[in-house]
Amino acid sequence: MIEEKIVVGEGTEFPLNGILSLPENPTSDIPAVVLVHGSGSSDMNEAVMAVTPFKDIAELFAERGIASIRYDKRTYAHGRKAIKDRANFTIREETIEDAILATQMLRNDPRIGKVFIFGHSLGGMQAGRIDAEGGNFDGLIIAAGTARSLREVMRDQSKENLYGTKGIVTWLNNKATKIIQKKFDSIDTMTDEEAKQKKLIGGVSGYYLKDMEANLPAKYLTGIDKPVLVFQGDKDFQVSVEKDFEGFRQILDGNPNATLKIYPGLNHVFTDSVATGTIKDYKVPSKVDAHLMDDVASWIHSVE
Repeated sequence: MIEEKIVVGEGTEFPLNGILSLPENPTSDIPAVVLVHGSGSSDMNEAVMAVTPFKDIAELFAERGIASIRYDKRTYAHGRKAIKDRANFTIREETIEDAILATQMLRNDPRIGKVFIFGHSLGGMQAGRIDAEGGNFDGLIIAAGTARSLREVMRDQSKENLYGTKGIVTWLNNKATKIIQKKFDSIDTMTDEEAKQKKLIGGVSGYYLKDMEANLPAKYLTGIDKPVLVFQGDKDFQVSVEKDFEGFRQILDGNPNATLKIYPGLNHVFTDSVATGTIKDYKVPSKVDAHLMDDVASWIHSVE
């Protein structure tokens, strides 16, 4: 594998360090993938505790003849500066703009052919919107994404106690969650301007959620005429097979361009699950499953 240091958005207010990974001895017309993070502040490897899924995925893609680009998320690289305009900060500023800039870098590289998006979790939720707003990909890969609203997913996560806390800690978490949900639910009756003045967790405004919920995946994926690959591990404790994966199945039902698959034993970051239902999975050093990546790479190479 060859790794080249890059800067996504060089010359803009928010430059992001990144890496372009290429197969050994690159020539031309190499398929390439933009790796788009899940929620939260993530580095280019999407590191969480002892696992680095984006680093693993880049290496596995390169071994299979596919280039990839990964980069630090704006909120990771620039912290509070990234959300200084809190009232107007949306998923577009957080994720979409930088994914499109990364895509443009690939298209300007003479070695690169077809370009795909690999959206993980929240990135998978946004894959259709990124495609429609400037990505214009040759195919969409939605990895452990959700077609539901972020509010619904967060509500379920709190109910299922995914962090494995007990006793007074669980009680405190539940109490805090109820307060947060009350704030979330009040957004439904607000105008855009009112929502922009409503401060939520993480320093964002209520408009962040209103904008996202006005642009859920069904808006972009219903009737889509380009290849779409959706997959998830059946031991995923952050998004639900029954609600999230099946949500995509319903949206894409009957679409001949869609491929959907569940992978037994894999968690939200596609490593083997050792502690199903808790975040302890991420404390164990492990790698993204190679067989899954065989399938993803074969799908990419099959796109005409």
